Amino acid sequence: QVQLVESGGGLVQAGGSLRLSCVASGRIFSINSMYWYRQAPGKQRELVAAITSGGSTNYADSVKGRFTISRDNAKNTVDLQMNSLKPEDTAVYYCNADIRPTTYHLSYLNYWGQGTQVTVSS
Repeated sequence: QVQLVESGGGLVQAGGSLRLSCVASGRIFSINSMYWYRQAPGKQRELVAAITSGGSTNYADSVKGRFTISRDNAKNTVDLQMNSLKPEDTAVYYCNADIRPTTYHLSYLNYWGQGTQVTVSS
């Protein structure tokens, strides 16, 4: 079974930084794109950043210039470096990835992590 596990969340003051990490584990054949989403209380889950298997990236306008997504294909990890954090960044952050499991390697399946809380105080 494939699973994604996030880590690195916590409490930080406005202007500070956090680095989130997500590791994919299990019987993985390959990983295509990887993503970071976030969801604040009472709000819709939104895409924060995306990275392709080749390293191309996209960011939400609200985080562009402050957040950086990266990946290590050898370790099956994706990170989100968050700088200049704002209270508006407070949310549960979720790792997401398109993965081909070894049990069904002809197609990509989409997986979610359990989420990690990021709280930015003013």
